Amino acid sequence: MLVADTDARSDDTAATQRLGRITFRAWRRGFRECDMVLGPFADAVGPSLSVEELDAFEALLGQDDDHQLYAWITGTEIPPPEHETILMGKIRDFMRDHVAHAVNEGIG
Repeated sequence: MLVADTDARSDDTAATQRLGRITFRAWRRGFRECDMVLGPFADAVGPSLSVEELDAFEALLGQDDDHQLYAWITGTEIPPPEHETILMGKIRDFMRDHVAHAVNEGIG
């Protein structure tokens, strides 16, 4: 039983560390508009994402062109199929429901 508990704690630690790395990258894209969407999204929604969604989030964060990424999030450009995922829908919903409100309140 002790081995199973240790394995579970190791898995939890690895998942926490992975989410921490993802969150760090989400807040520090270098393009403020992306930072103000992806950072709060990672903070608020990140802990509830599935492993597959975290994989998709990491792939999205791997994109070099922040302006294009932001255009995908805002819907002004259509992302390639590999990024048109359930996660992208969650990011768009988050932006619409939370970030747009914060912008109207004077964030940034």
